[in-house]
Amino acid sequence: MGLLDQVVGGLAANALGGKGNGLAEMAMQLVNQYPGGLGGLVQAFQQGGLGEIVNSWVSTGQNLPVSGDQLSSVLGGDFLGKLAGQAGVAPQEAANGLADFLPGLVDQLTPGGKLPEGGDLLAQGLGMLKKGGLFG
Repeated sequence: MGLLDQVVGGLAANALGGKGNGLAEMAMQLVNQYPGGLGGLVQAFQQGGLGEIVNSWVSTGQNLPVSGDQLSSVLGGDFLGKLAGQAGVAPQEAANGLADFLPGLVDQLTPGGKLPEGGDLLAQGLGMLKKGGLFG
């Protein structure tokens, strides 16, 4: 597990009353393992007909919600099943949990409405941590 994974997991656990650590880890696995990383994930949402939703997460405005079913349709059953298996939960449970958590995570990883250059999520996350802005 990388440093950013640990930082996000710890912050999410604090922010969600101790219940978010596994969810935070699953969300970071999604971002880290998805082909193309965060940029690839955003592109998949755009190509899957959910561009308005994912663009709201990246932009500086309000985050639009996504459902577990919408998330499943974008990620595909195989990829979501792999994440769920790593987390030890059912795929639908993983999809629903990620649907609740992912908008805020993408929003926090894209301050100023822009994807991190070069996909450097570690530097991005540490910068947000220093400012006290990651999940806070």
